[in-house]
Amino acid sequence: MAVTTPIADLGWHAAPFRLKGVDGKMHTLKELSGRHGTLVIFICNHCPYVKAVLPRIIRDARELLPLGVNTIAINSNDDSTYPEDSFENMQCIAAEMDFPFHYLHDETQEVARAYGAVCTPDFYAFDGGGCLHYRGRLDASGREPAPEDAPRELFDAMRLIAYYGYGPGDQYPSIGCSIKWRDSELGEAPVGKKALAA
Repeated sequence: MAVTTPIADLGWHAAPFRLKGVDGKMHTLKELSGRHGTLVIFICNHCPYVKAVLPRIIRDARELLPLGVNTIAINSNDDSTYPEDSFENMQCIAAEMDFPFHYLHDETQEVARAYGAVCTPDFYAFDGGGCLHYRGRLDASGREPAPEDAPRELFDAMRLIAYYGYGPGDQYPSIGCSIKWRDSELGEAPVGKKALAA
């Protein structure tokens, strides 16, 4: 079932984390953050909404690097019920598509809860100081890619943040498959309120 992100509560700071990447090493938010901004994306391997935009995510991440903006992708899905989202398959897709960013495994799902992530893909655009200025969609894509000439909403927002330190006034929610929680009885942590050990 498709889920849309809520109206963003902007202005909170990125919760620190320490997660295992597909390179087999542990990485922290502080280590991976960009000088002028950081784009944190919750994705997975199996979601058709992610597959529809993954080439564009890769394109945007590459083009943001010269602006001092780093991208971090995180997979928080329960791979016991969705084996395609396993760590091994994360390694395969990252290598196959030559990800220009670190792809991290949120095995405990604590990071997704700390950020209030609800779907894949879910985009968070932070400035150089780690303050959230954009939580919207990549573009008008859904289960199928939007036309090639569709406005690059996420890229333009991140460029605005990198240059001027603020995001756009109009932001449209992202849409995707729900995060696959291990225990649906557990509620999500308040957005930006749960601190994690770096």
